Amino acid sequence: MGRLVVVSNRVTLPDESRAGGLAIALRAALAERGGLWFGWSGTCVRQASGAMHEYVDGDIRYAVMDLSRQDFDDYYNGFANRTLWPLLHFRMDLVDYTRKTYAGYLRVNALFADRLASELRPDDLVWVHDYHLIPLAQRLRERGVGNRIGFFLHVPMPSSDLLAALPHHRELFAALSSYDLVGFQTPRDLERFQDYVRLFGGGRVIGDGLMETADGRRFRGGAFPIGIDVPTIADQAVKAMNRLPVRRLQESLGGRALAIGVDRLDYSKGLPERFRAFERHLERHPNQGGRITFLQIAPPSRSDVPEYRKLRRELETLSGHINSGHAVPDWTPVRYVNRDFPHDVLTGFYRIARIALVTPMRDGMNLVAKEYVAAQDPENPGVLVLSRFAGAAQELHGALQVNPYDLDGVADAIARAHAMPLAERYARWRGMMDRIEAYDIHAWRRDFLRTLQATPATVSPAASAG
Repeated sequence: MGRLVVVSNRVTLPDESRAGGLAIALRAALAERGGLWFGWSGTCVRQASGAMHEYVDGDIRYAVMDLSRQDFDDYYNGFANRTLWPLLHFRMDLVDYTRKTYAGYLRVNALFADRLASELRPDDLVWVHDYHLIPLAQRLRERGVGNRIGFFLHVPMPSSDLLAALPHHRELFAALSSYDLVGFQTPRDLERFQDYVRLFGGGRVIGDGLMETADGRRFRGGAFPIGIDVPTIADQAVKAMNRLPVRRLQESLGGRALAIGVDRLDYSKGLPERFRAFERHLERHPNQGGRITFLQIAPPSRSDVPEYRKLRRELETLSGHINSGHAVPDWTPVRYVNRDFPHDVLTGFYRIARIALVTPMRDGMNLVAKEYVAAQDPENPGVLVLSRFAGAAQELHGALQVNPYDLDGVADAIARAHAMPLAERYARWRGMMDRIEAYDIHAWRRDFLRTLQATPATVSPAASAG
């Protein structure tokens, strides 16, 4: 069995203290068989040099590469995050397509392939992550790489009609057929991609996730819902109860219930709608007025993108509007915090929250929903209010599932969660906890790698046409 080679836009280096669950899982996979983690260094330089920086930690080698400012602007800020991100989250109204940024996206993927191809050994298993690197396998095949290569899409896959609205869509998404295994978060995402292959890609679906392109190349798709490290989150939450920020938050509530939302500041998360739904709750359920405090933590993200700056201003306006209309001297209904907190502190916030509001308009999975479940006190668990458009909704059936566009429905779910008796809260929590324990982050990565390793040689082409 050869090495595992992980490729991602950003690499979590061994001395980085803010590694999340995905980084921990990938490191565990790399440590099991030895391997290489390859990607961008996070550093921009004036001119492209292709310089590589290497770090070694036990049997894991990290190889990262600088990008020029132009490459970063075209590839990352441009096509990846202003074209693909809104497209993959069903927001065609926000797609900013230009040939220049698309050319930059292809250029950086070719640069990755140039540097990575020389690092690979014949028996390496390659695992590529997310929408930044869709064309990478195709570029590697063009350079003679015949290794098994898998791809995992962490974000949603939209309907085939939306994909087909993108200029050069066939060129871009045909590149996925150069992978041996393409992984999605949910069976519905896989279905949407298969529809695209059949309707717009010129290929056909053979069955059981097996697809064939117009020129006869076969590749496989599958659903692999990403999980979390449940014992670690649960242990963090218990220990966090002694952390000063958690104690201060609990004391500040004055015995009121806490409803919490924790999201990166992004238009896919449905934050304005969530704020309006909480205001609608105050209006529709005046008997609960003054008994729930809503805390929204939304660290800034991509602050150089105009849409994100606009979103931040909108949330500041909404929180001020709600508080001016409903606050009383000893209670402020909405606390909007536009900064980050250490992950272990967040798990303590989850544990004391009676309600979690996870209501994105679209989300590939949403691990906050799973972390909230894992952080709960089994003797007194809270209630998860979850968007049906999050990938997690296909697993967490014990949540109160809502349509985030239906403000009245979300408002009523908040009221129901607040009034829910302990026996029902426990039964719902127990069912969700059983699921996330059974298919955690380690089961996810083992499942994907086992499937990739087992891909028949006939499915894995030695090379594929561009």
